[in-house]
Amino acid sequence: MTKEREKHLRLSNLQIVALGYFFVAVVGTGLLLLPASAAEGNTTLLQAMFTAVSASCVTGLVLVDTSTHWTLFGQMVILLLIQIGGMGFMTIGIRFMLLVRHKISLREREVMVESINATQLGGIIHLTGKIVTGTILIEGIGAALLAIRFIPEFGVKKGLFYSIFHAVSAFCNAGFDLMGVKGPYSSLVSYSNDNLVNLTMISLIIIGGIGFLVWEDIYNHRLRWKRYQLHTKIVLASTVFLILGGALLFFILEQYATGADMGSKERMLTAFFQSVTCRTAGFNSVDTAAMSEGSKLLSILLMFVGGSPGSTAGGIKTTTFAVFVLYMRAGIKREGRAVVFGRTLAQDTLEKAVSVFTISLCFALAGGLLICAIEPLSSIDVLFEVFSALGTVGLSTGITRQLSGASACVITLLMFFGRVGSVSLATALLEKKAKPRISLPEEKIIIG
Repeated sequence: MTKEREKHLRLSNLQIVALGYFFVAVVGTGLLLLPASAAEGNTTLLQAMFTAVSASCVTGLVLVDTSTHWTLFGQMVILLLIQIGGMGFMTIGIRFMLLVRHKISLREREVMVESINATQLGGIIHLTGKIVTGTILIEGIGAALLAIRFIPEFGVKKGLFYSIFHAVSAFCNAGFDLMGVKGPYSSLVSYSNDNLVNLTMISLIIIGGIGFLVWEDIYNHRLRWKRYQLHTKIVLASTVFLILGGALLFFILEQYATGADMGSKERMLTAFFQSVTCRTAGFNSVDTAAMSEGSKLLSILLMFVGGSPGSTAGGIKTTTFAVFVLYMRAGIKREGRAVVFGRTLAQDTLEKAVSVFTISLCFALAGGLLICAIEPLSSIDVLFEVFSALGTVGLSTGITRQLSGASACVITLLMFFGRVGSVSLATALLEKKAKPRISLPEEKIIIG
């Protein structure tokens, strides 16, 4: 085979990332099909595939209840898939290669940069060490706090496993839970007024959702705001805005729905929890199906935004949302460029944000239309489901288990697209050599 032929067949970094997640999902499907994985009857191929993709893509949508359908072995497989999907298979792979003293090649470093959306190649191996250490430390602290509540309730062994499972699921923004023992698909509804469980889960979700690059910046500069990179400042500012704004709106919109029989303190706690979990985590402390139509619409918007780049979260990302807001403000004020925190945003940043927004929206709407054509379901519930899948959130109004095989496959694809990244996936599938740019004559058209 000639060198030119080998170069032509060589996979791009994006294609390797996409195939890596595909391989993890395939292996997970095989493990969940084993008789040792199922506690209740046989597991179908669709159920195993859907669960494996949902876990490895840290989504949380399920066709069967995690606590009752799967054995301890099956739950441990799901937990492992969540951890791999949350940290990234390349992060775990590189740490394993270092453990066996394998030299990390330049190509492997490049793929690692692509997999976590890092901005530079230098120091990437050191960063993977911080990611693994930080993840274990934070999940350990979260599990210890949850154990205070779960061990007295479920016993030492079961309580400890539940604590670890939910800490990992929350940090990785996966949304899988084992609370089906209290009621099928009940998630954290029974803990809606529990400060310890709510605040621990909220903290884990937020830390996991702000991104590994933000971690490093905060670790290097502590609380010195002026020294943070522009990316970190935008992520933190937009995260606070979305959480507080979402909580306020949920508090208002749910006063006559799920919050009707709650006290003020519980309403504030559930509104805060819902605002955080809607952006990517997938847990719920109120009955999602019973929420008001306004809250469902707000949830869809928050799920579409998602978390931050280089994190365990999905969605179009907080930075994309921020860029849109900043350029909209600049347009209203008739300013040529968007300025924030004393810096001007590059024009190509807007172009990328438009691509991410448009492609993600097209995927979601296409999936919604397909399912509406197949299923006799409410359009708001279908849109809720598809935006939850694409944003790797995992919230559902309860229609997941009603979906036919074809619709479940659509949701499976959306979960995969959401984890790999809509733009990244489109690029990975269609990537070709760059062609020389030809400058054609410009001509204006009327906009708006």
